[in-house]
Amino acid sequence: MAALEEEQVMVVGIDDSQHSTYALEWTFDHFFTPPPGSNSPFKVVVVHAKPSATSVVSLAGPGIAEILPIVESDLKKSAVRVIGKAKEICISKSVSGVIFEVVEGDPRNVLCEAVEKHHASVLVVGSHGYGAIKRAVLGSVSDYCAHQAHCTVMIVKRPKMP
Repeated sequence: MAALEEEQVMVVGIDDSQHSTYALEWTFDHFFTPPPGSNSPFKVVVVHAKPSATSVVSLAGPGIAEILPIVESDLKKSAVRVIGKAKEICISKSVSGVIFEVVEGDPRNVLCEAVEKHHASVLVVGSHGYGAIKRAVLGSVSDYCAHQAHCTVMIVKRPKMP
């Protein structure tokens, strides 16, 4: 009986896209309903995968040593903005007790590892809505997670704008 009373963990993957912002808002609207302060069945962990500077810069040569620190600084600033936006959403939706993590690496691996680390029962990701060709070339984080994560994966699609 104690296992049923234990709070479940929901990992929400975010990036700097409107798709992930929508997914976070949608999740709070549908799983964390008023009144504020009421108990939710989930503990929320918001995870942002920050790319490494070397994965972003595909140059080699004498100037690379000067470029990498600048790129790394920009990636850190971007991660701070992404987490800041997620915190704003939490405040506006009256959701508290959220854990925020920035982890360096490929989003597919980072999210699946976060599921394992936190023993999550649900992973929420947004859908960028790529077509088949773009998805095949770029790879789909949501598709990868749906097949590899050891929990239920909820892919939240943003409605098409007219």
